[in-house]
Amino acid sequence: MEHQRPLILISNDDGVVAKGISELINMLRPLGEIVVVAPDAPRSGSAGAITVTQPVHYQLLRKEVGVAVYKCSGTPVDCVKLALHAILDRTPDLVIGGINHGDNSGMNVHYSGTMGVAIEGCLKGIPSIGFSLCSHEPNANFEPGSPYIREIVQKVLDKGLPPLTCLNVNIPVTTELQGIKVCKQSKGKWTNEWENFAHRNDDHYYWLVGEFADELPLDPQSDHWALANGYVAITPVTVDVTAYPLMNDMQTWF
Repeated sequence: MEHQRPLILISNDDGVVAKGISELINMLRPLGEIVVVAPDAPRSGSAGAITVTQPVHYQLLRKEVGVAVYKCSGTPVDCVKLALHAILDRTPDLVIGGINHGDNSGMNVHYSGTMGVAIEGCLKGIPSIGFSLCSHEPNANFEPGSPYIREIVQKVLDKGLPPLTCLNVNIPVTTELQGIKVCKQSKGKWTNEWENFAHRNDDHYYWLVGEFADELPLDPQSDHWALANGYVAITPVTVDVTAYPLMNDMQTWF
């Protein structure tokens, strides 16, 4: 590969053949050398999961000028770890997860395999971004968000990100995007999360479903408000989960 160009590592949680990751490759080819290491099947909701009970295998699917694509039997985080350890010949300038089929705003950041990719890159000291489109459709239209995705990626390549931070970027489903809004994570929780699914006369089977209850749906600083109003929502995420105010308060406890 040409070392003069930025090296961008891409993975996802929808699988290596998902439309979202294919669209992302095409969007970012002008910006650098692309290496894709993605799961061989969907791994949605895998967050930061890693494989510890069996070996992980990877295989080259195709290689051409500027792009190499590998599939991996592991989780999204496995893909990043394995790429950094065994596949790449240098540290990438950027790690990207996506483009995810589905919303990863608000509390979803904690469940998302797409954000697992970005967080793992961040933990390795590499500027990292997770991109998601708020549509689960397999043939979703990713084109309206493409200029914003390229702009965000170029900005991060130029400016970098502070240590232990990454970006969670969500794109609403509209052909008339209003621009970019830097947001805070919406607060709320999932409710009614399970639907009973009787199977062979056993009623102890359940499908994971759920509804998100937003605590402050009208907060104009939140990512949910931004998405509802047609903005590309960027939420800076920190992976230092220390509760500093509580830590200070607890000094008086003991």
